[in-house]
Amino acid sequence: MAALLLAVSYLLGSLPFAVLVSRGLRYPDPRTYGSGNPGATNVLRGGGRVAAALTLLGDAGKGALAVWLGRYAGGETLAAACGAAAFVGHVFPLFLRLKGGKGVATFLGVAFALQVWVGLGCSLVWLAVAVLSRLSSLASLCAAASAPLLLTLAGGGDSQLLLVVAMTALLFWRHRENIARLRAGTEARIGASTSESKPQREDEAARSQERGQ
Repeated sequence: MAALLLAVSYLLGSLPFAVLVSRGLRYPDPRTYGSGNPGATNVLRGGGRVAAALTLLGDAGKGALAVWLGRYAGGETLAAACGAAAFVGHVFPLFLRLKGGKGVATFLGVAFALQVWVGLGCSLVWLAVAVLSRLSSLASLCAAASAPLLLTLAGGGDSQLLLVVAMTALLFWRHRENIARLRAGTEARIGASTSESKPQREDEAARSQERGQ
């Protein structure tokens, strides 16, 4: 039963809401503009606020649903494991040939479902940093980094803490190029147009070409 639930959670996490919402509302595929990331922040650039909000809700909801399924079937440890499986599914989705998003919304959905106060705390950290810096990636990194501490303060179990730390590490790894741009001062800000974000894609393409030579 546990293995089946983990597989279902992974497939649930693999649902690419950024692509599905954009297709349903007849907007461009988010993988073709801006940062190329199939996530809510990039959808905001090319699809607008409604599409971004629907993407955010879908990506967060699938993480929360996976946790609830695990909790209903086997308790808190399985709940955390199912949430982590959904997060991995978002980052490495079966339906997009393992090329998924960076997992921020799904991470927050998992955090809310595990411990409401942890989810609220992470969201407040994200909001505060985003408002002050207008940098979604920086806000996401700060929110993820706060999750293990908030979970510890909320009395989360060792298994939950271990899985949240693992998800945080994977989220940081997926943001490695954003971290490099943050250090260089070239990271695109929230609300930047697709044309303003285009240099990011060109820089990434150039680095990929250099690696292939």
